[in-house]
Amino acid sequence: MVNWTLMHDCYGDVDRVPVLLERVELGDDAEAWEELGYRLVLENDLVFPAGFAALPRLVRLASRSARARGLAGVILRRAAGHHGCDDLLTACGDAIAEFRKLLDRHLQARPADYLASFLDSLAAKEEYHWSAVLGDFTDDFYHLACPHCAVEVTIAIGDHGRYSAIRDWHRGDVNRRDLRPVSPGALSGTGRWMHRTAVRDGQEVLADGIAHLFGRAECPRCASVFNIADEYTSANRPVLRQAR
Repeated sequence: MVNWTLMHDCYGDVDRVPVLLERVELGDDAEAWEELGYRLVLENDLVFPAGFAALPRLVRLASRSARARGLAGVILRRAAGHHGCDDLLTACGDAIAEFRKLLDRHLQARPADYLASFLDSLAAKEEYHWSAVLGDFTDDFYHLACPHCAVEVTIAIGDHGRYSAIRDWHRGDVNRRDLRPVSPGALSGTGRWMHRTAVRDGQEVLADGIAHLFGRAECPRCASVFNIADEYTSANRPVLRQAR
């Protein structure tokens, strides 16, 4: 049982969120959903104790409510931040596991919000980094330092091409080198899950983009070859919650 007297929202209130949850559980109350959204999560990536306290109830609604599914996903995508609610998030373990299953079923239906649900699935797996940065590979750019010569390399994956380059703000991307996509059989861990899921669900552009993202690039300056995902992850992975 949640002690709501301890669960403040973004305004510091402790009594409004449970009232709103009761309203949306009774029916699709658009005004209540809108108020829940801005009370639980702010646009600057902050999530409040009431957000984690509400998560199990949102997950229970998610099978029949796109609003509940979306709000639960937003809360989880921001769970890597410095929210001070580690205990509350840990207590949501069963609900998050159920949410992963629900999202997987939703993805198999090839919904219009496929990418958003795919990113929510990554967050539910605690892959907060990829959940935050993965695009649809129509116009994606990733910037990282070459692990050998430290020059900043631009990785492009999209309709414009699939290459590594040095970005020149006057001349554009220069000294382009074609990326080397990974063989699906060589993928492991998160990359394998991402690629297999996209292939299973007929998301060809997403699957091809993932194969390139987890492939290898040549540095345009020193010609060394490196794994794109490994280097980008090491430079950009957020600081995760500390185990107690």
